[in-house]
Amino acid sequence: MTKGTKDTIQWHPAFQASIQIEFEAEAEKLTFEPEHLLSKKPMQMDELIIKVAENEVIHKNIGRIFKRYNILEYKSPDDNLTINDFYKVYGYCCFYQSDTDKVCEIPPQELTITFICNHFPRKMIQHLKDFRGLDTIPMDAGIYYITGDAFPIQLLVTKELDPKENLWLQSLRKNMTNPQEIETLLREYEIKKSSKLYQAAMDVITRANWVAVKEVKTNMCEALKELMAEEFQEQEELVTKRVTEEVTAQVTKQVTEQVTEEFIRTLFKHITDADKLAELLNLPVEQINKVLNR
Repeated sequence: MTKGTKDTIQWHPAFQASIQIEFEAEAEKLTFEPEHLLSKKPMQMDELIIKVAENEVIHKNIGRIFKRYNILEYKSPDDNLTINDFYKVYGYCCFYQSDTDKVCEIPPQELTITFICNHFPRKMIQHLKDFRGLDTIPMDAGIYYITGDAFPIQLLVTKELDPKENLWLQSLRKNMTNPQEIETLLREYEIKKSSKLYQAAMDVITRANWVAVKEVKTNMCEALKELMAEEFQEQEELVTKRVTEEVTAQVTKQVTEQVTEEFIRTLFKHITDADKLAELLNLPVEQINKVLNR
């Protein structure tokens, strides 16, 4: 993993991994399609989740609202969910329903919309109440249902989610400071670290909270110690490899030059014509003369 937060952090791959982690216990009921293309043009959803079987019941708290086709819009911790975002995703929902070969091939009643963000979108919620007459009802920690529309809509505020229920989505932020919170995350990661999904999520979470991770280094649990040891070892090995390659290249160059000069001097004892020697070795005559004149 690359450390630090100066580089641009790609949150969406971690979100796509985290959302699959959240539904891990019911993964066989769902298919996940990251950045599902709505058309041949570059217009795409952040995530489309489709139930494998139409009548499957999803028990995960953030998936209870799900119908057959579920459109998800994710905002990174640095981004806000705006009024325009609402209409954009609402438009995705309508477009997805209509972009089929047959009329109502995707039944409108089988569509849902989920907005996921780190900050509660007060302006958007107020607009929906004033302009569209929609109410926002808190259903669980960080889970709000936006009612009154034909499409079931929910809002997930990641920082408000219950870490016992939604550990990975809740951890997609930059302000982790509680050592116990970090250790809890790392204990679960230690068990699943061979999974590409967990690796993708943990990579971004670690980079986004690297300062906090370093601050609790001396008091970290064994799992975190092991993870950091692996990370530091990886960095050390990369540096060592780089230095070794540079030194080897430099030494090889010096040895090659020395061998070449010795060879030229030896040959010149038998072929005393510098021009012929240059032609034989396929070297510039200037280089031959330079060696012979040292």
